[in-house]
Amino acid sequence: MDAKSVPAVPVLLTDLYQLTMVTAYHELEMVQEAVFEFFVRKMPPRRGFMLAAGLQQVLDYLQALQFSADELRWLASTGRFKPDAIERLAGLRFTGDVHAMPEGSVFFANEPVLRVTAPLPEAQLVESRIINLLNFQGTIATKAARCRIAAGKCSLVDFGMRRSHGAEAALLAARACYVAGFDATATVEAGRQFGMPITGTMAHSFIQAHDDEAGAFRDFARVHPRGLTLLIDTYDTVRAARAVVRLARQGLQIDAVRLDSGDLGALAREVRAVLDAGGCAQTRIVASGNLDEHEIEALLTSGAPIDSFGVGTRLDVSADAPYLDCVYKLQEYAGRPRRKRSSGKVTWPGRKQVFRVTDKRGRIVADTIALEHESLPGRPLIEPVMRGGRPLAQPTLDEIRARARAELESLPDCCRRIDDPDALTATISDGLRALADQVDREFP
Repeated sequence: MDAKSVPAVPVLLTDLYQLTMVTAYHELEMVQEAVFEFFVRKMPPRRGFMLAAGLQQVLDYLQALQFSADELRWLASTGRFKPDAIERLAGLRFTGDVHAMPEGSVFFANEPVLRVTAPLPEAQLVESRIINLLNFQGTIATKAARCRIAAGKCSLVDFGMRRSHGAEAALLAARACYVAGFDATATVEAGRQFGMPITGTMAHSFIQAHDDEAGAFRDFARVHPRGLTLLIDTYDTVRAARAVVRLARQGLQIDAVRLDSGDLGALAREVRAVLDAGGCAQTRIVASGNLDEHEIEALLTSGAPIDSFGVGTRLDVSADAPYLDCVYKLQEYAGRPRRKRSSGKVTWPGRKQVFRVTDKRGRIVADTIALEHESLPGRPLIEPVMRGGRPLAQPTLDEIRARARAELESLPDCCRRIDDPDALTATISDGLRALADQVDREFP
């Protein structure tokens, strides 16, 4: 498990209709077992795969689920709920089971990523927060994974906290990036919460606050000599690179220089030439400034001598695909499979499993969505992660990263492409199609 999880949020961080439905279920005595599944209806644009992330936070939320006294008093004050409904909410805990694809798994449209089995009021109440957690981390992890593919062996650092949509988003974005293969984050609290490596340099303001750029470099190095990275594009980038060479000849150990503006490819070539000629071949070049997987791929394809990328603005909001068309739908209640038949939003009923077939190289060939009890070729992807409201043993964050790395390596080339990728389309098993036909006859 993560060293720590993000701070707990109020149970009232939900949609009102969850509470109106839950209180209605209780009054109507509709409390039998329900099965809900979370899945993505269709792939976002420019995505050949998606990466599952956020499961640990879901399990933490379910385990801690409990209305506070203040929340209950406020609900009572709204006049929307009867006193006995408030009393039932006071005793509500999550007692169900959860099955899911492990974090770091790659998945495709319509494949169930998580399944909740619990008494109907419990399973209903948690819908909004589950979608909130899995949508966000899955979105960011997928974007970060594409950056990881584009960057190859170059190191990647999450620089996106200041562009994130709030404090929790900043923390969870840093975590999602790390799951996807980033090497570190600049967000200090993410280091404390999750045990992630943290790294950082300086801002232009530090240089500007000095009367002399080289003096600013010397002052910073005196205070923070370990892993020294100097920002060299405040004024004249090439001139600053020459100053770095002079400081290195005076005995200063400079690990890297950072470029944050301008034509990064051209500047990297000029800076590399200055550093190499000055005996600083070991000094790395870090690039940042509105980067994403497309910019990274273009820079490296052009031969730009960049060793590391800081990625922030476009990453932590997944600028080109900022959300997933994801849902959490009822698939079974009181022992009977259910399905939605709305135009364009039809669901497949019952408890499901995804079977994945790979070739001899371990590359994904096909996925099949089937009923849980079916036996089909391939590796089943969905496994138990919580029983009776208690999480089962969960992997560490480093183990999740290792899974994500292996999963990304298993993607066929068509899915890995940065430009115009093609996603796999999962096959629907005969058994699942037959069950859907049966449900349609039972609920015409």
